[in-house]
This record gives sequence, C-alpha cells and structure tokens, in this order.
Amino acid sequence: MALETIKWLPSPNFDDRDKTVPIDMLVFHYTGMKTGAAAIERLCDPAAKVSSHYVVEEDGRIFSLIREDKRAWHAGLSFWRGARDINARSIGIEIVNPGHEFGYRPFPKVQIESVKSLAANVIARHAIPARNIVGHSDVAPARKEDPGELFNWRDLAESGIGLWPGDIAQMPVSYDTLAKGEEGMAVRALQDALQEIGYEILPDGRFGKALTQVVRAFQRHWRPERVDGIADPETQARIYAVLSEVRRLT
Repeated sequence: MALETIKWLPSPNFDDRDKTVPIDMLVFHYTGMKTGAAAIERLCDPAAKVSSHYVVEEDGRIFSLIREDKRAWHAGLSFWRGARDINARSIGIEIVNPGHEFGYRPFPKVQIESVKSLAANVIARHAIPARNIVGHSDVAPARKEDPGELFNWRDLAESGIGLWPGDIAQMPVSYDTLAKGEEGMAVRALQDALQEIGYEILPDGRFGKALTQVVRAFQRHWRPERVDGIADPETQARIYAVLSEVRRLT
C-alpha cells in the first residue's frame, strides 16, 4: 500500500513528548483482538487509555492514529537498553492479528509488505538503529507475547528493518542446555549477553522465572521454532550471535 494513502483516524490517547528525548525506537505489536475494527475502536476510546501511532490491517491498509511528534500509549511498563519510558522514545505500530487469545495466525503477505513500507519510512526519518527495532514482548517479557513467533523478523531484517544474526554454524563454541533452577557462570554469561542486547535482567547467575521469561521473549524474536524459555544450545548460540551483531552495529 502506498504511504500517501494512509488514513487519518485520530485518537485522543496521547500526551506531549519530552523534546529532549530522541525518537530512537520502533516497537511492533499485534492488536490481539477479534477484528481490526474492534482494535481501532479501543485504541481511540478515551476510557481505554491505550493507543499507537499506526495500525496496519490484514488487507494492508494503514491507519494513522497519533502524530509521531506526540507520545502514544502503546508500550506500558517496559524496558530496553536502560530506558523505562519506552513510549517517550518510540513509534508504535499495531499489526492486526487476533493474537494468542483469539486464534493467532500467520500475517498475510500484503499486510507485511505494508508494515515494511511504513517501518522503512519511519526508520529513515528518525534514524532508528537496528538494535532498537523490537517487539512488545522484547520490552515487556513478563507481560506480553506480541507480535509473536509467527511474525517474520528475519524477512524484515533482510529488508533493512531490524537485525538478524549471522550463520550460527560458524560459531566455534558449543553449549550445555540451561533451564530454570540452574546456577553458575554459564547462566551469568547468558544474563550478561541478554542485558547487553537490551533486555532487563538481573545478572545474578540464577536461572529463575525472570530469565525464563526473557529467554522466551528472545526466542519469539530470534528463534521462533522453539519458544519454551529453555536455553538449549541453539538458543544460546543465537543469543551470542545477536550480541555479536549488536556490537558490530554499535
């Protein structure tokens, strides 16, 4: 869909941005409601106190709800790379999909093509770095699952939107599986890596509930074939590969 055909549907759910805080993040969501119309109605309902800058329908139509120079209310309690007010520094894009509660399903190609066009435009205008293009579950792993494991992050990265790790088969290190209840230096190294990527995690060397949630969020983004919160060898290899890519681009 051509960006010039974006439809303006103003939502009252916003406030002013702090002009000293740059827009340096892009956050993808799924709507998680039965229909796109229901989602837009809620995002425009003053009582709901939620919103996003854009909504992309399954047929590729794009709706603009909040001006980009305003702070939309899409991320909630969240964290990324030391920042807690993600709404203050981000653009939020809601992608229509029923989500895990109402029948999660693949995102149509026409919808993803519109997402790519919109995201590329936003990224170019705000110079958003690849490491700051994330999902709601990345910034709120204890609360959120969206946009979920069916969202093709690799496809977006190949179009210049976000990052994807290199060939993990080239990594010389093998790993033992780590899971909830384990402790030690390998767990601490995993926590340090996830923290450097951007996740909120206390590096205490203990594999508890919080680390399980963060590993699950990482898997939804970078290892969608397995989303169980267990750091098996391939998940760990991908974590360190993403970290390497983050460092390369920093």
